[in-house]
Amino acid sequence: MLEYRILSSLEKVFPDGRGVDAPAPELVMLKGENLSFQLALKYAAEEKALRFKPAFVKTESDLGAKITARVVKNVPVQHPRPADTADENYLSLEPGMYPDVLSSLENSPAVLFHNEWQSIWLEIEGTEEMAAGEYPIVIRLADHLGEEYLKVEVKVTVLNAVLPRQTIAHTEWFHSDCLADYYQVPAFSEKHWEIVENFVRTAVKRGCTMLLTPHFTQALDTYIGGERTTVQLVDVTVEKGEYSFEFSKLKRWIEMALDCGMEWIEMAHLFTQWGATAAPKVMATVDGEYKRIFGWDTPSVGGEYTRFLRIYLPQLVEKLKEWGVEKRCYFHISDEPNDQQLAGYKAAKESIADLIEGFPIMDAMSHYEIYEQSGITPPVVSERHLDIFLEHKVSPLWDYYCCGPTQVMTNRFIVMPLARTRALGLQLWKYNLQGFLHWGYNFYNTVWSLAHINPYQDTESAGAFPPGDAFLVYPGPGGKPEESIRIIAMHEAMQDARALQLLEKLIGREKAMAVLEAEGEVTLEKYPWDSDSMLRTRARINAAIAEAIA
Repeated sequence: MLEYRILSSLEKVFPDGRGVDAPAPELVMLKGENLSFQLALKYAAEEKALRFKPAFVKTESDLGAKITARVVKNVPVQHPRPADTADENYLSLEPGMYPDVLSSLENSPAVLFHNEWQSIWLEIEGTEEMAAGEYPIVIRLADHLGEEYLKVEVKVTVLNAVLPRQTIAHTEWFHSDCLADYYQVPAFSEKHWEIVENFVRTAVKRGCTMLLTPHFTQALDTYIGGERTTVQLVDVTVEKGEYSFEFSKLKRWIEMALDCGMEWIEMAHLFTQWGATAAPKVMATVDGEYKRIFGWDTPSVGGEYTRFLRIYLPQLVEKLKEWGVEKRCYFHISDEPNDQQLAGYKAAKESIADLIEGFPIMDAMSHYEIYEQSGITPPVVSERHLDIFLEHKVSPLWDYYCCGPTQVMTNRFIVMPLARTRALGLQLWKYNLQGFLHWGYNFYNTVWSLAHINPYQDTESAGAFPPGDAFLVYPGPGGKPEESIRIIAMHEAMQDARALQLLEKLIGREKAMAVLEAEGEVTLEKYPWDSDSMLRTRARINAAIAEAIA
């Protein structure tokens, strides 16, 4: 016996049936939009010998768009959240297996196990050339002998409007060292370049427009006195105390990023995290010997590292101009300085500000006083501290979240509902935020990078971070990423913001806001918390677009 349900992309289906009781969604999309939905299945074996059943999935449609099918797999969560740091809008606070990984069904079947629910994830990759109208999609399931045992038909409506280009910048910090470590390939070997490009292309596909670029190995999430695997794109040579630089790998990285569809290059931080107290790790060939020349033991300002930067940065800027990408580049000073570190942070910035004049300098900073005194623009502000920046009408203004907030606000932990993740797009549009940053696209280390992890087995970086906080993609076979359902929700969030931008263009901002907030005001702490309200919100936006273009 086989049961099935058609579900939206906002449900997390557990083997015990949690998540399957949601109503079937209306499938409506704009031209150029990606639309996902699920076919949830439960197989009940009639004979003990048949405890599992293969499911080869085929789809048929005249939609004129690519349709992919993947299976949702579960990952372990040991520490969901302590009850006093969570709220009622978690899927569970119990350890267990949670749905997250999307695995390809291109060359293999899904496997349905006796009395367990399993979800097939279907995604329509829309094009701008799609014709408007209503289209049936037929989904067929067959066993290993080719015998069909399920045929399901759904209908998809394509509206006669094109989803506009994404204008909200989006960076998920890219950790190329973690790819070299996991796949056990030398950094910037040809195999590493191939893997990096695979992961960059997936990031672009999911709405990332900016790429963290390790001209020097990123000074992030590293134990004080420790090191991460070297991924330094600029080769440094020191002969008789004089510095010279070779930029060919950096040029290749930038060309690769732009070819993949990235719009912006985000230069890794020039100083260490947590206050800009030291230099990042810099490797060099010194009189024929390759070794580290700067690091945690190097003061950030006033010594040899300052002299080094004042030689290096003008040459870097010259190359960026030569390559025609100077208008696409952002710089960082140091990540998330606090009030006690303001003096050191300002000194670090002032030591090189004249060398990168005209380039945007962006940093995560949650204290308004630091922004006001440092002159950094755009500030990248923690979601929980955005209100003070909004009150002061700071623009441009970016948003970020990471290990928190864990209560009330949006985030994307594995143990949270996907609606809570997707609602971010509504907030980005409402508050006219110019960008969103997150630290964990593919961080496969423990806290402070003391050791490496296998994210399929450890979703919490040895218990240091909330489940899934450190990554949105998994290191799949063949050097290709396997996406999470959370990265789909992030992509849908950006698509929602783009749909609101289209609606605003059609009917004006005030009327578009009324459509968004028809069921209540959307704020940083109030938004569609559940899948039903999130789907109703997007349905209203779609209906208003359809009415406006009619």
